[in-house]
Amino acid sequence: MVVLVVLLLKLISYNACQAHIGKCRLQSPHRPLQTYHQPGEFLIGGIAYHGGFLSSAATLTEEPPPALPEELVVLPKLYQHIVALAFAVKEINEDPQILPNITLGFHLYDSYNNARSTYLAILLLLSRVEKFVPNYICDVENNLAGVIGGLDSEISFYVATVLDIYKIPQLIYGSAPVMNDKSPGLPFYQMAASEALQHEGILSLLLHFRWTWIGVIAMDNENGERFVQTISPMFTKSGVCFEFIERIPNFSFLSEVADMLQQGATISQKIFISNAKVVVASGESYSMATFMVLSHISKHDDKTKYVKSKVWITTAQVEFATFVFQRYWDAGIFNGAISFEIHFRNLPGFHQYVLHRNPSSTDGDGFIREFWQQAFECVFPENTADKAEGNICTGEEKLENLPGSLFEMSMTGHSYSIHSAVYAMAHALHAMSTARLRHRRMVYRGRGKNLNQPFWQLHHFLRSISFNNSAGDVVFINQNGEAESSLDIINCIIFANQSLHRVRVGRIDPQAPPDQSLLLDEDAITWHSWFNQSQPLSVCTERCLPGSSKKVKEGQPPCCYDCIPCAEGKIANQYDMNDCHKCPDKDYPSKNRDACLPKDISFLSYEEPLGISLACCSLSLSLITSLVLGTFIKHHDTPIVIANNRNLTYTLLISLLLCFLCALLFIGRPEKVTCLLRQTAFGYIFSTAVSCVLAKTFTVVLAFMATKPESRMRKWVGKGLGHSILISCSIVQAGICTVWLATSPPYPDVDMHSVREEIILECNEGSVTMFYCVLIYMSCLATVSFAVAFLARKLPDSFNEAKFITFSMLVFCSVWLSFIPSYLSTKGKYMVAVEIFSILASGVGLLGCIFSPKCYIIILRPELNNREQLIRKKK
Repeated sequence: MVVLVVLLLKLISYNACQAHIGKCRLQSPHRPLQTYHQPGEFLIGGIAYHGGFLSSAATLTEEPPPALPEELVVLPKLYQHIVALAFAVKEINEDPQILPNITLGFHLYDSYNNARSTYLAILLLLSRVEKFVPNYICDVENNLAGVIGGLDSEISFYVATVLDIYKIPQLIYGSAPVMNDKSPGLPFYQMAASEALQHEGILSLLLHFRWTWIGVIAMDNENGERFVQTISPMFTKSGVCFEFIERIPNFSFLSEVADMLQQGATISQKIFISNAKVVVASGESYSMATFMVLSHISKHDDKTKYVKSKVWITTAQVEFATFVFQRYWDAGIFNGAISFEIHFRNLPGFHQYVLHRNPSSTDGDGFIREFWQQAFECVFPENTADKAEGNICTGEEKLENLPGSLFEMSMTGHSYSIHSAVYAMAHALHAMSTARLRHRRMVYRGRGKNLNQPFWQLHHFLRSISFNNSAGDVVFINQNGEAESSLDIINCIIFANQSLHRVRVGRIDPQAPPDQSLLLDEDAITWHSWFNQSQPLSVCTERCLPGSSKKVKEGQPPCCYDCIPCAEGKIANQYDMNDCHKCPDKDYPSKNRDACLPKDISFLSYEEPLGISLACCSLSLSLITSLVLGTFIKHHDTPIVIANNRNLTYTLLISLLLCFLCALLFIGRPEKVTCLLRQTAFGYIFSTAVSCVLAKTFTVVLAFMATKPESRMRKWVGKGLGHSILISCSIVQAGICTVWLATSPPYPDVDMHSVREEIILECNEGSVTMFYCVLIYMSCLATVSFAVAFLARKLPDSFNEAKFITFSMLVFCSVWLSFIPSYLSTKGKYMVAVEIFSILASGVGLLGCIFSPKCYIIILRPELNNREQLIRKKK
């Protein structure tokens, strides 16, 4: 009973409203010139951009006149967006799996790229009757489920502000509108890739080709200002500098054209004579036509006859579309341009659908006739009262014969986004209908079954919706209302006949890590012929080669710099380094200071000639000393051996033998044991040898003094004195070495800095003071021995050993006096070699000067080895 009452009241209300409309005269705005209507139970609204009006500025003193068709200038290429929407609706209505038993329709208006027309179009979509009556619901059809559009961000903002009141979803296929404090959180769904991904992609492309000196042009509106404000700090932080940032002015009325051309001439001159070879161009869908005006101006300006070509990088919002009056303009300046485009695939059947489209086969399409006339430069006879002049449109013209700047038969990024948006609406409507049927079933009669559908609930179903479109791509809208989409990188090739060929050369993958998001095939890119098919280089300063670093010029951008060579000890192993750096300790700079080379490990080894030579000398001298010692032992009973104190002689020869062998401790890789032993052993053994010489010297002197009558020195003459001197002098050196080893012993060390190209393996002396104490004490013993021997050099022949000791100590002191400066002035293994040489040389001095005369007598002149010869007085 209640149901019958409700239906009766609705029927009365419907009849009343129909009668009311028939009696009332409603004052409506001028109807749009172009609409495209296809009825259906669910209606999708569309806000397209197909063209604009060139008219004079309106005044507020009277009602503005209706727009005339001859004032309309269309961008023919954008007609494909209208075709894409109609094609998607056709596919859905033919698919029984989507919206079964429900017809999907659409109502499409042109925004004409201005606020007044856009607001009118939105209010017309919200009016469910033919008259302009917003919020007046009388029809059971034309239920507006959602709106698709607009193309430009400003138009999308106008649409969003109205739809937000009704909570009707809006699916944007262009760039997102600029939000401000007065309009936070307007609900819309963005089918194109996010602008942040596009900015990152442009930056990745610039860095990939090392284009650090660029120009930027943007439209003089909120969207252009947002683009400039976003990329400026982002690019600067990554080392990209701007030679110029220019804003292209917009114009709405004919009176503004002259000012626009004047500003355009100034801007084009700055762009085309600049040193930057790369121009990043951001704009709206119609901006390419504006850029064409700039290039057209530059070719007719005497100041820019030496124009340099540029690599144009355009954002995804910019369609490569031109107005019909630009049909024959030379677009060669844009040849080789790199464009970012919303990822798309060619849809099955779309090409054939477009191919068979003509004015006679499209019912309800109010756009196609104006498109056809301007694209083909013809006119339909019924549009002219008088006899038609020029070409007559037959409707049989071929769309595929149009140049690419006027129309493309293949899918574009924006058309693909429109297609995905229509499918998203259809799947959301299907999901909503299915969900409602699960909870309750209603008895539907006729076509009233879809009346008063709560389409605000579509927001719930649109978020997180996922489906496969007819091209096989997955379309997914996340919780933020953004479609997960990638960007294609397109290389635009323009031929001499102005035909356009687009080559996909890469893509930006949002799912990949930031440093791997750019996928690019460089070999597939065709550069402008001005660059001789080689990759352009766009820098303020040529790259600093390895071995030099950048020094920013005062008052200039960071990309303008001088190249200065690296300082001594530093390297730069890459191009354009901000500063040179030091090599690790184990490496050293190359001659050109562009690389770090591994240092050689350096120590005095047995494998190298110097080490082998010193080792052979050490062993040879040890052998000679052993032979001398053996000779003295063999002739130990002869007068010459007995007269020179056999025990001291044997001790001296053994000390010299050990000294020569001690030199071997200095050869080879330094180890802990050898480092502990070599300096202490050398010091102690040499001190013992010098102590023996000192004891022999004192023995000679005291023996001579004891021969004098009544000499008190006789009690000191004997073996005890020599042994006492030897032991006491040796104990002092042993004590110094013991303190050295106990407090700060030598240890193996690595010296990486003394020699530029070598890592020196050495023995660190631990305490340099103790080392010099050993040398100083040994020098004192040698000095005393030399002084005493020098004073006793003129003693009688029977005591002439003092003469040989004097020579030996003179050699010894000379060697060690020259050792100090030589030791301090050398590094690495040569320092060790100097010490070994000093050890061997001083030992040879002692061995040769003291023992060679005696060996001569023992071996070659045995007849002189008798007591009579030894006590012979010097005459």
